[in-house]
Amino acid sequence: MQFEFAGTLSVADGRYLARDEEGDEAQRVLVVETSGAPAAPARRRRRRPREASPTIAPTPLPLTRVTAVRAWEPFDSPRDADDWLGRMLDAESTVDALVAEGLALLNRALYAQAATTADPFAREMNAEQAVKVRVGYGGGEEVAAGRFSVAHEIDVGAGTSRRRQHEAELHPQERVAAILRGREKIDACEILLLRARADLNGDRSREATLQLRVGLEALLVELSHALVDPGHEEDMAQLEARRGEVGEAANLALRGDLDAESKRNVRELLEICERVLRRRRVLKG
Repeated sequence: MQFEFAGTLSVADGRYLARDEEGDEAQRVLVVETSGAPAAPARRRRRRPREASPTIAPTPLPLTRVTAVRAWEPFDSPRDADDWLGRMLDAESTVDALVAEGLALLNRALYAQAATTADPFAREMNAEQAVKVRVGYGGGEEVAAGRFSVAHEIDVGAGTSRRRQHEAELHPQERVAAILRGREKIDACEILLLRARADLNGDRSREATLQLRVGLEALLVELSHALVDPGHEEDMAQLEARRGEVGEAANLALRGDLDAESKRNVRELLEICERVLRRRRVLKG
């Protein structure tokens, strides 16, 4: 998988070898290459602000190309590779799975970069932010340099357009304006649960569990009487009854990895929390 993003990423250019954290021997290679980036300025004192022209043109952005390579089980022949690529492109579900796999490797590197540099403002990337998305195959030296023997561009706009249509139905711009004017506030549980979802999607189950523990407690307080709706009351009652499961999972997370049952409970409870928030957005407008 290959993604092109406008601007630069926090991960430095280079080639990074990765293995699954569970000890899987499957190897992956992440290749990061930035073109058009200005040279890093030498350390010096900040200059005094200068007057800027009101008609100044936008500054051109560099382009970062990220290639996520499957470096195990090579194909026996170009024909086998073509057959595999054809099967992968044959259905949206397999294409989406490939995109998710490539992004997961990139976001794993970005997460590691944030932790290493103690950067609280680091962000993960998604397919919608990419200028171009490609899938293909090539020889070892080709893919290590971000090149292909054969590649196809993927239109991620189809899924994006459906998602944006759904977001438009929730009138997010109106709420953003209300929040900026001070007429509405953001609940703490909204941000905490968003962080839990990002961690869960990134296979960081321990971090997701700890975020969910606090996010669930905040939701039970902040949204206890948010709606007069049978579905809302049923979900809130279920969360109240199962809050102990999150506490037990969080205690496990503090000591090490979670077991399969705890992971399943965390996923289920996060989905219920998200449903509560989604219902409020829809019914309150």
